[in-house]
Amino acid sequence: MSTAVVSAWALSLLLGLFILLFIVRIVLTWYPQVDAQKLPFKLAVLPTEPLLKITRAIVPPIGGVDISPIVWVGLISLLREVLLGQQGLITMSLY
Repeated sequence: MSTAVVSAWALSLLLGLFILLFIVRIVLTWYPQVDAQKLPFKLAVLPTEPLLKITRAIVPPIGGVDISPIVWVGLISLLREVLLGQQGLITMSLY
């Protein structure tokens, strides 16, 4: 297995993990009584909060609903498909 294939696999895994973490953040917004600063929720909050802060400054909450995690799920999904999808840029360059 070449280094490029391993790198593509690792990138896919990383992007998938971030999608999962942002989905956890979306679910956490449904339960405001949950303390996000305690484990295991803190594992989802720490890596995603810097990106969400930037997005909240650009896209304010709509009707009191924070849509910034939804924006990131869409952006990361798009990036993953463009780079690593069936006809993605990285995938096509490997074969």
